[in-house]
Amino acid sequence: MKTDLSRILAISGQSGLYLYVSNTRTGAVVEALKDKKRSSVTASSRLTSLADISIYTDDEEVKLQEVFLNMKEVLGDADAPSAKSSPEELKALFEKALPKYDRDRFYVSHMKKVVEWYNALKNYASLDFVNPDEEQEAAEQE
Repeated sequence: MKTDLSRILAISGQSGLYLYVSNTRTGAVVEALKDKKRSSVTASSRLTSLADISIYTDDEEVKLQEVFLNMKEVLGDADAPSAKSSPEELKALFEKALPKYDRDRFYVSHMKKVVEWYNALKNYASLDFVNPDEEQEAAEQE
């Protein structure tokens, strides 16, 4: 099954990734990818869809989905290095996956989040992503 990154959320202050389930009067119902436990988050929680995240490069901003696909190409079936890996190991991975990443604005702390998210998607969802353009075309044809 394909993963729709617009429904995968990172919640500020909470580890892991969450699948958006539905709205509530006061926020949203989400399901943890790791253990499938559902919980309610308030509207004041900072929710960020992975589809809305981009990484700075020397030329432009690259969508996170494209970065994940590049990482998958570099890593094959292996997991990404853990977030506890050395900064040199993380930088080496991104040198291969995203050679033109902006060294002044894409920090090691950002790299740690990206590898955590990559591993969570690889282990609990899928690295086969829904293409937003294909979805829009299908909706227009209906």
